[in-house]
Amino acid sequence: MTIGIFDSGVGGLTVARRVRELLPAAGIVYFADQRHVPYGDRSIDDLRALLARNVAFLVARGVDAIAMGCNTSCAVAARYGWPDAPVPVLDLIAAAAGAVAASGARRVGVVATTATASSGAYGNAIRARVPGAEVLEVAAPALVPLVEAGVRGRAAQEAVAAACAGLPGKVDAVVLACSHYPLLDAEFAAVFGERVVRIDPAIAQAGRVAAWAGERASAAAPQPDRYFTNGALDAFRRQVAAVMGPQAAVAAASSDDVEDVEEQHDGHRAERTAGDDLQHGVRL
Repeated sequence: MTIGIFDSGVGGLTVARRVRELLPAAGIVYFADQRHVPYGDRSIDDLRALLARNVAFLVARGVDAIAMGCNTSCAVAARYGWPDAPVPVLDLIAAAAGAVAASGARRVGVVATTATASSGAYGNAIRARVPGAEVLEVAAPALVPLVEAGVRGRAAQEAVAAACAGLPGKVDAVVLACSHYPLLDAEFAAVFGERVVRIDPAIAQAGRVAAWAGERASAAAPQPDRYFTNGALDAFRRQVAAVMGPQAAVAAASSDDVEDVEEQHDGHRAERTAGDDLQHGVRL
């Protein structure tokens, strides 16, 4: 069994790490679209094209399911619809909303990219699961570049504090609504303390993957992991090793495999709505 995961960079490795904990025999195919990081400041047209292309990239590598590792892509899909896929696609925002419901929080802060925060996708998903919940969404565009650059400690904590200062009043829980942000969990903990529950959507997403896999996971033969980037390969190797362990093998995606979105817009502009049904795949 092979699970596909993609993100704009290394953030989705937080999902891959949690999937690995629950499904040690499953193979992971991971794609980091570092050529286009960060996604949060890109146009809707770009984001829709990148979503379709990244799903196609993973499907072409024979994955059995796609566990979304990019909140921004999920936010765009919530509004404009999901690309067709012949495999199940598990929505990261839906997983996060389930985690919020399980936490019992009623006043929830959501720290996200600009595109995710402005979409309102988290607020809609959380209120659907927790009627009457107060959801306060703020954009933190400075955090993804810090994570990609490997910045931690005091500088990262100051950036987290500055971003979260936009949350009005006290919250019961804060959702780290970009998969890069759990890599700054220590910094978020220092800012919020123990009184605020920190919700990492990757944990809930891995649980959904394991539930989907069910008995198939125990019956399947172990599969190798593959990690792809269209960015700087040596830096990516170090980043993958830091999150997934030094044994993780990294492969570079060739230009033939990963086409630049600026050249592909016209092929991905078919209009879809959030209510469209997938013809071949299942969005869970």
